[in-house]
Amino acid sequence: MEKPINNRAWLLVAPVFLIVAFSAIVPIMTVVNYSVQDTFGNNQFFWNGLGWFQELLDPSTELGGRFFAALWRNLAFSAIILAIEVPLGILVALSMPREGWKVAATLVVMALPLLIPWNVVGTIWQVFARADIGLLGYGLNWLGIDYNYTGDTLSAWITIVVMDVWHWTSLVALLCYAGLKSIPDAYYQAARIDGASRWAIFTTIQLPKMKRVLLIAVLLRFMDSFMIYTEPFVLTGGGPGNATTFLSIDLVKLALGQFDLGKAAAMSLVYNLIVLAVCWVFYTVMTHAGQDYDGNRRPQEETPA
Repeated sequence: MEKPINNRAWLLVAPVFLIVAFSAIVPIMTVVNYSVQDTFGNNQFFWNGLGWFQELLDPSTELGGRFFAALWRNLAFSAIILAIEVPLGILVALSMPREGWKVAATLVVMALPLLIPWNVVGTIWQVFARADIGLLGYGLNWLGIDYNYTGDTLSAWITIVVMDVWHWTSLVALLCYAGLKSIPDAYYQAARIDGASRWAIFTTIQLPKMKRVLLIAVLLRFMDSFMIYTEPFVLTGGGPGNATTFLSIDLVKLALGQFDLGKAAAMSLVYNLIVLAVCWVFYTVMTHAGQDYDGNRRPQEETPA
């Protein structure tokens, strides 16, 4: 006898669907509407079709050159952030205590940077890195290092990267720590019996078992770093010049500063599609890698002693 299906349960989730439709779908459709139109003010819009998208994807145009320049800055920043924060987060997770009262204290300390709002983080580093009153800026200049994040491109990039590493490495470390805590002690006992080195334990036990959480960490950090706005905007405002003008900052300047709603809407849609596409590639590649590893390891793990 088949179990009866109670369709009335959909009434319980209907409010959620309505909220999602109001808060997500309606604004997206508004952006799509703006992206195919042009305006000269006074709330008058004129049909432009795919004109803004063609101009945006053409590097020879002013809008296209501006878009691709900001896009390369975003990609470079995300690559640097992932290259630093993922290995550093793994190293910190491996160094964290596994038992005793130190566990709770370490977790609280590691979580503190994550609790600070983004605009406050930018303000902290804005003061901390100033060459006149900031401890970091004044100290580096006292040592003879020419450091000025408001006038030097390299200094601005280093400051933003260090600020992001300080703010978000804890997230990667906590995720990796959760993956390490899920490894049974039997794996370590077997490794000790076999006389495995610390490096061998890391490469054959710990790192493979952390693949799932590393997937989450890489996805989260890529999305956050690629869509970063508040911290660099508060710290440098996109300067010096356009050196730290990422897509999100350029988008706000285009929409609110110049009031080019059509161009800004087209850029925001392409921006969103790039984020979705890259996240899908990350997820697909790393998921297949994890499945291949599990398929190779399962026959060995199931072999009776």
